[in-house]
Amino acid sequence: MRPELQILEQYVAENGLKRTRQRTLIAAQFLESGGHLSAEDLYAALNAAGHRVGLATVYRTLKMLVDAGLAQVRHFPDGATRYECVYGEPAHDHLICVECHCIIEIENPFLDQLYQHAFAAHGFVASGHRLVITGICSNCQAGAASN
Repeated sequence: MRPELQILEQYVAENGLKRTRQRTLIAAQFLESGGHLSAEDLYAALNAAGHRVGLATVYRTLKMLVDAGLAQVRHFPDGATRYECVYGEPAHDHLICVECHCIIEIENPFLDQLYQHAFAAHGFVASGHRLVITGICSNCQAGAASN
């Protein structure tokens, strides 16, 4: 069993929740999908794979994944609420295209050093951070140049 699912099972047991086949199925699909999914994206993927689950169950399971520390809620400029798996993932920031809404993850040790310097300079203990930079991706730039 994947370690993320073990963490989820422990969270369910510790919080007196029921372990259901649907929750496990939704969690497994989310954890395997990667990326930044909305509840609707996850619901559509599950149904396309032949799994009949309710949208409300998807929302409740995503909230449970967030509460268990396995996922984070992301609010991006396109207005959609998306969920991102954070288990075992290094800290990263996001570049978001305002044309096609693609999300590009960036990791950079120099940014991490910059953050640490800023935290130390201000005596700040960070519990997390989120940097989102909007602009136009290379694909959209190429498409605009050819028009």
